[in-house]
Amino acid sequence: MKLPSMKYADGITKGKQIKFAGLNHTAGAGDGEIFDMRNLTSDHAPVLSTRAERLYYKKLQQPGGIFNWEGICWVDGTTFYYKGEERGQVTAGKKFFASIGAYIVIFPDKCYYNIDTAEFGSMEAAWEGDELQFGSGEYLSAAASCIQCPGVEWSDYFRSGDSVSISGCEMHPENNKSLVIRGIDGDKLYFYENSFYPWDNGEAYSENGDLQIARRVPDLIAVCENENRLWGCTKTHIHASAQGDIFNWYRSDGLASDSYIVDTVSEGAFTGCMAYGGYPIFFKEENIYKVYGSEPSNFEILGSSTLGLAEGSERSLAVAGEVLFYLGRSGVTAYTGGIPQPMGAVFGHKRFKNAVAGSDGLKYYISMQDETGAWGLYVYDTQQGMWHKEDDTHVTHFARHDGNLYMLTEDGNILIAGPAQDPPEDAEAEGMFEWFAEFADFTQEDPNKKGVGKLQLRLELEADAKLLVEIMFDSDGQWIRAGHIFSEGRKRSYYLPIVPRRADHYRLRLSGLGGCRIFSLVREYYSGSEFRSTSGRN
Repeated sequence: MKLPSMKYADGITKGKQIKFAGLNHTAGAGDGEIFDMRNLTSDHAPVLSTRAERLYYKKLQQPGGIFNWEGICWVDGTTFYYKGEERGQVTAGKKFFASIGAYIVIFPDKCYYNIDTAEFGSMEAAWEGDELQFGSGEYLSAAASCIQCPGVEWSDYFRSGDSVSISGCEMHPENNKSLVIRGIDGDKLYFYENSFYPWDNGEAYSENGDLQIARRVPDLIAVCENENRLWGCTKTHIHASAQGDIFNWYRSDGLASDSYIVDTVSEGAFTGCMAYGGYPIFFKEENIYKVYGSEPSNFEILGSSTLGLAEGSERSLAVAGEVLFYLGRSGVTAYTGGIPQPMGAVFGHKRFKNAVAGSDGLKYYISMQDETGAWGLYVYDTQQGMWHKEDDTHVTHFARHDGNLYMLTEDGNILIAGPAQDPPEDAEAEGMFEWFAEFADFTQEDPNKKGVGKLQLRLELEADAKLLVEIMFDSDGQWIRAGHIFSEGRKRSYYLPIVPRRADHYRLRLSGLGGCRIFSLVREYYSGSEFRSTSGRN
């Protein structure tokens, strides 16, 4: 905010600024707006301030991902850790997670961890062999309902209620199908009556060959939890697990607890999903789909052609201030259930990709890559309506735990965004960091030449911090030092004289090391002559 300028008899005018806005990296940025920045925050808005100090929590050697479900967990190399303890083995590479009940699920490995029992395992199960016996079973005295394999304990592989696919039957290919296990008794699997060929004959027979019985989980590219089901998507289909059951994704018994699968038959591939407002929401780049209903028989999917989620930015979905944010092809987008709204006008013509985001509840943190390949960590404050850039940190995963926002970087550092609340005892302070604020062109709304005679800043520096003030005239690329300020441990004003130089416009750059808050900026300037054309006459 600029207060009205005051002009004195000597022609000197004072322009005063006491409210500082966020980032505005556009050609239309006006007097006093910040065109570029590093490590600034809205925490003390409208005061111009450096961000709070981060904490270093852990260093991973081969970072795969972090997640929170009643405790921080992470993947380092091929090992899954929960609350700092090794719990299981996965493949190397980037992971995505979801939680339901006591379970944490890990994709694309399709593994799970039960936080109550400390059990770690695969969501899928499979038996392979060269012989199976088909016949009648004692279960409900049903004919053609039993598979037996002497010496096999089927409960080591499956559970009653599991949907399994049977394959490899050559003598009677009709037996290659998907069925739901109705009971398990040692080496016997029981199904409904007349499940196998011959349908009306109870005489047992053997199938030989490359046989398999398997419980499968789809190859999901994103997953979330909603109403006691896991929801996810492949490139082409929407899936839901059986109710309360992370292991079954293809069970169809005509019950409310069944799993669910559907193809939207629309152009483009799915790019991600998120539970929001009580509904599972699925995204393509140019479409958004919301799933209504409480069970498979009444599930209804309504889609709209609109600003969807950009491919490669499936982890940019995060809720801040009750608004769902994500990176679309047109930039950062806000969604509240209706028409998505672009939120990235302050970035000008810059385009981003490969975004990952998180939220502390009110702020949206997004790490994204621009068209040059450079990474940046940006923060949107939903209360202040401001964007700020922190630094060039490349974050791969966010997780919120105990009121703190954890960030896993590409180089393996687990950081805690400041200000931290009751952080872990072994977390270490970041220490002083560099920052800067480059203001947009000052023209004083005057088309004539003008000169700057003096700057006055009212500010507060932390102990041992320092501040450098520089000025550039007419965008000539040369920053001229206007003053260097060192911490005095108190809030006060500083006058900085400027060697007079007439120019069409000028820029100010404040940079420093250590914490700083700037409460006001006053510029003393005078208006000069009009500009004259230097072109020749015709």
